[in-house]
Amino acid sequence: MSEVKKTAPRGGGGGGWTRFVTARPRLTLLVALVLTALAVLAGGGVADRMGSGGWEDPAAESTYATKALESRFPGSQPNVLLLVDAGAPGVDAPDAAAEARRLAERLDAEPGVDGVGSYWSTGSPALRSEDGRQGVIAARIAGEEKDAAAVLDRIAPAYRGTHGPVEVSLGGELAVRHEMQTVIQEDLLRAELIALPLTLVLLVMVFGSAVAALLPLGVGIVAILGTNAVLRGITEFTDVSVFAQNLTTALGLGLAIDYALFVVRRYREELAAGADTYTAVRTTLRTAGRTVLFSALTVAVSLAAMLVFPQYFLRSFAYAGIAVVLLAATAALTLLPAALVLLGDRVNALDLRRLLRRGRAPRGATTEAVRGDTAGSAAEGSPRYGSPGDDGAGWGRAAALVMRRAPVFAVVTTTGLVLLGLPFLGVKFGTADDRQLPVTASSRVVQDQLRDGFPGSPGGGLTVLAEGEATPAQYAGYRERLAALDGVARAEGPVTAGRGSAYFTVVPEGETVGADAQRVVGELRAAEAPFTTTVTGPAAVLVDSKDAIADRLPWAAGIIVLVTLLLVFLLTGSVVVPVQAVLLNALSLTAMFGAVVWVFQEGHLSGLLGFTSTGDIETTLPVLMFCVAFGLSMDYGVFLLSRIKEEYDATGDHEHSVRFGLRHTGGLITAAAVILAVVMVAIGTSRVTNTKMLGLGVALAVLMDAMVVRSLLVPSVMKLTGRLTWWAPGPLRRFHDRFGISETDAPAGPGTGDGTGAESDADADGRAYSAVR
Repeated sequence: MSEVKKTAPRGGGGGGWTRFVTARPRLTLLVALVLTALAVLAGGGVADRMGSGGWEDPAAESTYATKALESRFPGSQPNVLLLVDAGAPGVDAPDAAAEARRLAERLDAEPGVDGVGSYWSTGSPALRSEDGRQGVIAARIAGEEKDAAAVLDRIAPAYRGTHGPVEVSLGGELAVRHEMQTVIQEDLLRAELIALPLTLVLLVMVFGSAVAALLPLGVGIVAILGTNAVLRGITEFTDVSVFAQNLTTALGLGLAIDYALFVVRRYREELAAGADTYTAVRTTLRTAGRTVLFSALTVAVSLAAMLVFPQYFLRSFAYAGIAVVLLAATAALTLLPAALVLLGDRVNALDLRRLLRRGRAPRGATTEAVRGDTAGSAAEGSPRYGSPGDDGAGWGRAAALVMRRAPVFAVVTTTGLVLLGLPFLGVKFGTADDRQLPVTASSRVVQDQLRDGFPGSPGGGLTVLAEGEATPAQYAGYRERLAALDGVARAEGPVTAGRGSAYFTVVPEGETVGADAQRVVGELRAAEAPFTTTVTGPAAVLVDSKDAIADRLPWAAGIIVLVTLLLVFLLTGSVVVPVQAVLLNALSLTAMFGAVVWVFQEGHLSGLLGFTSTGDIETTLPVLMFCVAFGLSMDYGVFLLSRIKEEYDATGDHEHSVRFGLRHTGGLITAAAVILAVVMVAIGTSRVTNTKMLGLGVALAVLMDAMVVRSLLVPSVMKLTGRLTWWAPGPLRRFHDRFGISETDAPAGPGTGDGTGAESDADADGRAYSAVR
């Protein structure tokens, strides 16, 4: 083991925070340990306080009608269904009917249960299966989602199972959501057990050193535990979706690894160049640290855009995403440097790859930054690129090839990505239902039987709330108008509650939330009535959700685009590069959206992946996937652009800078993308379709961005735009000179922008800039 080389901290050479981290590393780690322990305590049980809904707009007409009906007519909005199976004798057999009535009376007496009705009390054909073997008892458990779930947990064991001549199963919206929440928690634990060991193996392969490989995992665990504590606090004030925990795990591990790769790589480069430990850490924070912070801001902005939507499902991902991104960046810029100060060059200890190679130079001779990252190739033509033989030379050669045939690569790659995205033109939006669950889930089994064996799908119709004075004749006339509407199978009612309040039940033909049902919603809302009407039901909720997303989508997109343009301008000083970044990032997502429709909407590979295609995509999922994938694409884009800009400032040679940037980040970005994709695929093993779609879709987007867009499209487009790439009007250039962000730890030298290719003074020390493979 080589001796740790340190020098005492000196003034200057870094800001106050940098001096604090390097001067008091043990205190920094101790504080972090205490805060993490507190986060474990604070975040414990957070999943139990989360909801599994959140797709509806709180300000929508359907939401108002649902709440009004719940308070005035609990029986109109059943969320728990008891499926009573009487077998061959049928539901009308005396003993089966008597037992079903006893169950209904007992359920009606349960605290927290309202509006109990059944086939045996109403005789409604909608509550009796077509073969006569099954009947339904419907009820409403009122209250907030978490309170209603607690009531369901309490009463379910007493009703599920055999009761004399009948067998009882539980279904309904509340049962589906509650089981979905349980399945998601189980799947998340399994995903973590899959992702953590695989991630560790990949990190060892990338870093070589087992010590260095453990550092990103530590950062990720701190970010995840801290975010759980933040979410636990947020649940005290607003609803948070249980789905957000999946994003917490994925981004916590993925971004922590991205940032740690970037920081540790730069630190090991500085050691390889001969810097002492403290100087290496300070230089790393002043250079790579700036890029990490900048990257975190771009990802956080993309996720923050979801705050403009009213659905708490989407807002929850913004809460979780912003928290985990900022915590991952904070840990990477505080805990990681503190650990590096204490480790010194022991960060290279336990090089497990040495078991697989012979005859290589001792570790101390080169201090590899990451797999194969001795520093550069003589082909780059300058001593500061280090010794020949760098494995990253392959990325440099690939960039040179792409730029030699830039028009071909640009056209072919763009065309291919557009073609992959074409299936999205046929997207159909729907709402999440029980078919998100595996076919063996108990509530899914009940809902399948209700959907296939009962006329009109109990609980799936539309409800029209009528408010205002009306006569019986007016009510009857209105019901007849509703029944005569195209696409309506039947209309029932009114059910009244005193004067001035009533509701009608309308059963549309076909699918509960299909295109015809959504059209019927519009016709119901437009139907003439002598009183005020509002419409709710699954199809109405979907219509209102789509309208809310469409209204706010331009704002969300505008926030993402404008802030991204500003941040990339601050990084590069160019007005062309930000536009390129936005367009190419958006293009990198086409394959993801095309695959989502081809696989999950149209059902290809459904058997292999183990899900049921409903013929549509849940409305909020494309918005969520866009924000997450766009942010991650910007994350990788920042890593590449910062290195290209650093080299262009030093040399003024545009094509060389692009080759250099891709050579020295291509392996880093690819390694980070592969590791993040592994985490997302682990999330994609979920048995819940939406989570599976999110995990596998984002994994595909990340890989396409790293391996196609960053490797082929970016260098070819930058070759085509040439030195124009770095153009900006004079006032904006002066603004960037004053306020811009750079990874360079010293002002640019005379090579900046003059096209001469001269080196800057800051680069004259021959420091090795190693590639990451």
